[in-house]
Amino acid sequence: MIRFIHHHIKKTYAALALLSIELLLIVILFAASFVAFLIVADKIFLQNKFEFDQNAFDFLSGLVSPRNNSVMQFITFFGTATFLLPANVLLAAYFAFIQKHKWYSIKIPVIGITSPLLMYGLKNIFERQRPLVPLLHAASGFSFPSGHSLTSMTFYGLIAYIVWERVKNPYVKWPVIAALIIFIHLIGFSRIYLRVHYPSDVMAGFALGLIWLVISLYVLRHIERYTHKKIDPVVEEKKPEPVKSVA
Repeated sequence: MIRFIHHHIKKTYAALALLSIELLLIVILFAASFVAFLIVADKIFLQNKFEFDQNAFDFLSGLVSPRNNSVMQFITFFGTATFLLPANVLLAAYFAFIQKHKWYSIKIPVIGITSPLLMYGLKNIFERQRPLVPLLHAASGFSFPSGHSLTSMTFYGLIAYIVWERVKNPYVKWPVIAALIIFIHLIGFSRIYLRVHYPSDVMAGFALGLIWLVISLYVLRHIERYTHKKIDPVVEEKKPEPVKSVA
């Protein structure tokens, strides 16, 4: 009996330690993203300092080649609405009908819909013009923050979160998460390379995307827990008694 109690106490402490580490990591990511966005916005819109953006463009001009152009156009496609809209639908359908995970099928479209709305709203608030000389093709709309960066961070970041939560094998989990993080940054890099966004636009997009992802997951997770506590027991209580057959 003592061993049984001791074993469960150790498991409880381990769970609390894991929760503390998870919560600490979330707080750090949120705070770092928030500070990063404030710094970028201050430099660009209050101090009118554009040296970083121009220096980055000058450096990348030495990397321009037809082959790199094709690679960057291919990568940037995965941050477009043309790709992300059906990708969100398919991912939500996968969890709704194949994995039968109701809350993932809710989280995916909620984050997928609200992220572009946030992006368009902020673009119209800041109204920053695009770089004057795009590398290949001009892009429409305002420049700050980068929509590709924001929505890629929320979509691929959400996939990374799902992998982190569901995949138990560390030899699969961490390489997949690392690959998703690298790919997110490659999409942002492609926007700078193609000169349709300033580097500061991309940095702000990443920061805002991470902020919105953390807020959305936090709110949706609390709604999920509330639903399980308040609704599921009521449903269980109201289940009809099985009809006994008469012999």
